[in-house]
Amino acid sequence: MRVIRGLKNLRPIKNSSVTIGVFDGVHIGHRKIIRKVVRAAKRRGIPSVVLTFDPHPLKVLGAKSRTPSLISLKHRMKLIEELGVDNLVVLNFTRSFSRIPAQNFVRDILVKKIGAKAIFAGPDFYFGKGAEAGRALLEKLSRKFGLEAEIVKPVKVRGRVVSSSLIREHISKGKLGEAAALLGRSFSILGTVVKGTGLARYLGYPTANVNPHHEAIPPTGVYAVRVKLGPRRFSGVLNIGTRPTFYSPTDKEPSIEVHIFDFKGDLYGKEIEILFVKKIRQERKFKVIADLIGQIRTDEKKALQILGR
Repeated sequence: MRVIRGLKNLRPIKNSSVTIGVFDGVHIGHRKIIRKVVRAAKRRGIPSVVLTFDPHPLKVLGAKSRTPSLISLKHRMKLIEELGVDNLVVLNFTRSFSRIPAQNFVRDILVKKIGAKAIFAGPDFYFGKGAEAGRALLEKLSRKFGLEAEIVKPVKVRGRVVSSSLIREHISKGKLGEAAALLGRSFSILGTVVKGTGLARYLGYPTANVNPHHEAIPPTGVYAVRVKLGPRRFSGVLNIGTRPTFYSPTDKEPSIEVHIFDFKGDLYGKEIEILFVKKIRQERKFKVIADLIGQIRTDEKKALQILGR
């Protein structure tokens, strides 16, 4: 997949099949739209294009919004590439960009720059100055500029429309099974391994401390997880929390650390993806370290059972 950042770096594409959106989480609703784009492109013999934005428009326009992203841009790019997209265009979303009239956006960006011949969007897609353009105006402008527009019906699970906000709600409550059903995959975080305190190694269970690239993480606790390190796959047990046996919750920010089974090597600075499978227990404080070590052994056995080792 070719990634183009910014309009200045985008050489005009002659013809293409396009979709536009943030695609936060790349959930099953997003996947439905992107797959239609890819199929239409193959059928016509033209390239497929996903046009996305960074940062999230809500972070620019909603000054009071504290809505966390589900996944980072890098993670989003990885998931979109897995769907067979030819080109990903990432536009820097600014207040000045948000003021571009809808007609100018279609004419100057979609038609002249991206060469759109077919465009696919969800029913809640809005664009243009003040989010003036929705389904009706998109279809009108598409006819004006000779584009084939298709509004893709939303995906529903248990009667509710799949959305990033609903998935975010499930994750915040620790409902990872529900989140996975809407994502079409296990909820995961993509992060970089950073140096930690070395406490876990002292306890006999060395861990990789992970700095997540995005903001949405499950509640504190111990989880059975799978770990992707490049093409390699591992099982593990992960803790999110403040390590209350050693620290006061007010003295330390929550950390993410994963003990990877059957792994030897240096992970510092490397990127790993952690897929959450099931929560084992809540984080708790132990009076003596021996009790903590005993609980870690129990957690490891439970994780192995859950992961089918």
